[in-house]
Amino acid sequence: MYRTTLKIDGMMCGMCESHICDVIRKTVPTAKKVTASRRAKEASFVHEEEVNADLLKNAVNETGYTCTDVVSEPYEKKGWFF
Repeated sequence: MYRTTLKIDGMMCGMCESHICDVIRKTVPTAKKVTASRRAKEASFVHEEEVNADLLKNAVNETGYTCTDVVSEPYEKKGWFF
């Protein structure tokens, strides 16, 4: 699994966060745990397969926000597993 984090400028309110989450879900239909924070100026999500960073950047930029960076890193589920 991977966690991808996008640095985004232009989010001002909760509705902006919602728009970003919607864009991510449309661009990466297998995205899980999609979150966005206007205060941190970032959005993140978890996914199984690698994603195209340029495709994500363009999708966010087309909505009027500015995606300045996309970083994907390995992610391990946390919790109680026996």
